[in-house]
Amino acid sequence: MNQETAAPDPQLGNSVRNFTVQLSPTPRGARLARLLATEQLRAWAIPLDPARLLVAELAANAATHSRVPGRDFRLTLYVVAGILRIEVTDTRGDRPPYPQVPAPDGESESGRGLLIVAALADRWGWDPGPRPRKTVWAELALGHAPKPGNPNSGAPGAFSQEPTTAK
Repeated sequence: MNQETAAPDPQLGNSVRNFTVQLSPTPRGARLARLLATEQLRAWAIPLDPARLLVAELAANAATHSRVPGRDFRLTLYVVAGILRIEVTDTRGDRPPYPQVPAPDGESESGRGLLIVAALADRWGWDPGPRPRKTVWAELALGHAPKPGNPNSGAPGAFSQEPTTAK
């Protein structure tokens, strides 16, 4: 059900850490994603926050907005070159994620998840496919605080350490 891989890079002396788990697209599955991610981050000696908050938001979005009966979502965490990447893959590729500004009356109980992701992540975005899937991801640089004004892409893109502009 879950998988962890650590393979040293003989040239760079870095290790690649990887954790993947498939979960039901339910509130219970979203909570389990957060709990499992927290334990994995502890095992890797990576600071828990804001990473577990990002996992919680992305998993809750998959369970709430991308739920298809009988189809799970997948949580993947990996660390490469000092970047923690959090990915949540669901089976609603027909529903691209976009931040929503909540109603000014404060009555809306949803719609803030991607705004929270954008505020906490160094970068975030989504990648389509293969059909019917999409992957929403967030990246955190480990070992230093994010720089003020670092843009979050929020658009489809590849794993890159180069900042992108908001669309």
